[in-house]
Amino acid sequence: MPAIVDQALASERFVTTLLAAVGLVLALVGLYGVVSYSVSTRIREMAVRMALGAEAGRISGMVVRWSLKLVAGGVVVGVGAALLLTRLLGGLLYGVEATDAVTMAAVTALLALATTAAAAVPALRAARVDPARAHRME
Repeated sequence: MPAIVDQALASERFVTTLLAAVGLVLALVGLYGVVSYSVSTRIREMAVRMALGAEAGRISGMVVRWSLKLVAGGVVVGVGAALLLTRLLGGLLYGVEATDAVTMAAVTALLALATTAAAAVPALRAARVDPARAHRME
């Protein structure tokens, strides 16, 4: 019987996995856009910090920390909403409890890892700011 159920649900699992992957990619693109825009609006501030002697590692660390704070807020709101809506979610899930701590922790860890990866490019760009050029641009 489990094999018959697995075969019957194979297409639904594929679609669900595909939608989850698309959702993750969209979240990464959106996060990259927000972090990149934030870096571009604060380029002068980062140039001043670099001119005053800030190391590139501290500048890139500042960008990554900001993006992780953004995700932490989203995780708190998302997990809170998921816990409040467990009755609705329980009927949509198969083989997983709506309050499964392992799943919530895995999703949170995946989101934190993906956020760090999405913030890496803007963080490296911020660390390479030439103070003189940044001040001439504005």
